[in-house]
Amino acid sequence: MSGAMDGRAQDNGRVYQTTGDQHITENHHYMGSGRAPMGGPDSVRRPAVGHTPLALRDRSEVLARLREGLTSGRGAEVYVLHGMGGCGKTAVAQAFFDIATVEYRRVGLWVNAADRAGLRVGMLAAAADRGARDGELLAAHQGHRPAADLVWHYLDESPDPWFLVLDNADDPAILRDGSWLRGSPRGTVLVTTRRAAARWWPGAELQHIGVLPREDAARVLCDLAPHSGTLAQAAEVADQLGRLPLALTLAGGFLAHQVIDPWTMDLYGRRLEEDEAVELIDQGADVLTEEDPRHLVGRTWQLTLDSFEERGLPQAVALLRLLARLAPEPLPLSVLNRPEIGAVLPLARTETALTALLDHSLTQLVDLGDLRCAHSHGVLLDTVAAATPPADLVVLNATAVRLLDAAVPAVPAAGPYDPRLRLLAPHVLALLRRTAEPSGTADALRVATRLATALHRTGDYLSAWETASAAAALAARTLGDEHRLVLAAYARTGRSLFRLGRYEEAEPMLRRVRSTQLRLFGADDPDTLDTGQGLQLVLGNHGKRQEAVTLLRSVVAGRQAALGPWHPATLRSRVSLLAMLTAREVAAGAETDDTLLSVPQACALHLGPDHAVTLNARHNHARVQFVLGHYQAADDEIRQVVDDYQRVLGPGYPAVLAARQLHAQTQTALGHADAGVDLMSAVVVGRERSLGPDHHFTAVSRDLLEELRSGRWRPPQPPV
Repeated sequence: MSGAMDGRAQDNGRVYQTTGDQHITENHHYMGSGRAPMGGPDSVRRPAVGHTPLALRDRSEVLARLREGLTSGRGAEVYVLHGMGGCGKTAVAQAFFDIATVEYRRVGLWVNAADRAGLRVGMLAAAADRGARDGELLAAHQGHRPAADLVWHYLDESPDPWFLVLDNADDPAILRDGSWLRGSPRGTVLVTTRRAAARWWPGAELQHIGVLPREDAARVLCDLAPHSGTLAQAAEVADQLGRLPLALTLAGGFLAHQVIDPWTMDLYGRRLEEDEAVELIDQGADVLTEEDPRHLVGRTWQLTLDSFEERGLPQAVALLRLLARLAPEPLPLSVLNRPEIGAVLPLARTETALTALLDHSLTQLVDLGDLRCAHSHGVLLDTVAAATPPADLVVLNATAVRLLDAAVPAVPAAGPYDPRLRLLAPHVLALLRRTAEPSGTADALRVATRLATALHRTGDYLSAWETASAAAALAARTLGDEHRLVLAAYARTGRSLFRLGRYEEAEPMLRRVRSTQLRLFGADDPDTLDTGQGLQLVLGNHGKRQEAVTLLRSVVAGRQAALGPWHPATLRSRVSLLAMLTAREVAAGAETDDTLLSVPQACALHLGPDHAVTLNARHNHARVQFVLGHYQAADDEIRQVVDDYQRVLGPGYPAVLAARQLHAQTQTALGHADAGVDLMSAVVVGRERSLGPDHHFTAVSRDLLEELRSGRWRPPQPPV
């Protein structure tokens, strides 16, 4: 050869170049083994998943709907099972695959649709199963003919009815772009996906797969680890795991395989609280099998988060990390729709980020009356929190505090029950649990205590106590028991205990807090005075009136000196003093002068006529009129107070019942005994409903009603 070689070869082609006569014979054999032209799954006749679930709990309604499609003989049915990762969509599909193939004699076909390559080879393997020839499959593999058309041609022409599962179709664009998802008169298609938006599945019947009911979740644990505990103990663990099937399966597997030192369900539950919960749950995975991210709670959602980054949606990841600082409870969407969120993601992008989370089943919308909320699963939030870069935590925690701070009234006021406040409580407490830095803990505790105050002043004393006590305990781990903010939270706890009628707990707590505040801050410190205001209420209702009066006078003097005579806190203490004095003390004049008796006018002037302190002042002034024997004046005043309480604070507010009780007494004192009994009967019913039958206030009202009914009650007589 004298010249350069002119030929070029590609792939498996060959070039022959010679100067003489040559005879070349080549034999090429394709598909000699009968396999697909290119690598494909080993089988499409069996689910490409791990172990078959030992028991499928609480999916009977879903399976019944799927059975209808097979039983009716309708063709071209497409069902979509959607839900968050780990909720058991594949397990449901696997269970129904067995039903379709065994009971209904359908040809079962299972294709993993997680990515384009797997979907393509799987669907072509399904076509081969239905009779596609080697040459056709080769042409489709090489792009010489439309692959989806070939597959659906053979599915439509199948001599046997079939049931096709497209598993893990979390990117619907893969199915849409190649037109891989179609209906056929010869079979039924079932898709499992995390994508919930109906726009991805036109013409399909959608079925949400959520977490299990409590009893069924407990039975899953007992199925897997029958000797680890009772059904009741399993239910407690199931609640800690959010009743997520994947987490239940891993936990049950862990308990079942503890041989040398077996664990009980109670021990497992305690360790979930003490240890890194996500790591403990994932220890239930079979260490001898190949790790699959979808089979570990610590990684199952990372697939979706990675896709957000790849698709240019980092704001969705940022929003989920922000939500992971909060609780797995409904969060009002209004909390997220504030400029304070800008430190984590632009406010203008919040809508897009939330939509992405909803579309991928990473959160869901729930309507609670007029409130629309986002609700995310606890195991998901724990997983995201554990994987959040430590460098991001300060900004995330600070942003969460600012958002919650903006949602709580700056100056909590008495008023009707506000459901939004109770919804905020678990999120503030969750943030305290996740915050370890002192300044961040202090900021979160300020919000928690103010929220507890707001709950208290709407009459939700139980939520106020739960919020304040939990917040104080959580913050004390970082700040210490004698930190100013921790002491204030404990004081708020004591005041709520008083309203709940738990005097035996409230008094020592408030005494202990006040003693510490006196030692650290002094008698005239605003926090010390606040605690004194709360303590005197307990003392006055606990048979220690004289000590209460002495303490209250010191609080009035201290607040006047520190805050001025017309500050709301000062006026509130003076109003309390008006309610504490006896008829003799009032009449004496030395104890109560015209200034004290004119407190209602001062409150109206400086706070407004509808301020809660003003209304309370008028209420207490009516009581003074009553104990002085001015029954008609007291009746006229308290009747108007009841109307104004209901108008301003709502008919269910606790003060309404207290005012009606006084009204029942004034009516009876004026000779209207039947009206007094009717009013008092309504008070007893209201207090039993709101406070419970054993509350001190309820017992006092019940005793008064019996006295009114029996005619034994006598009104107070004017002092001589």
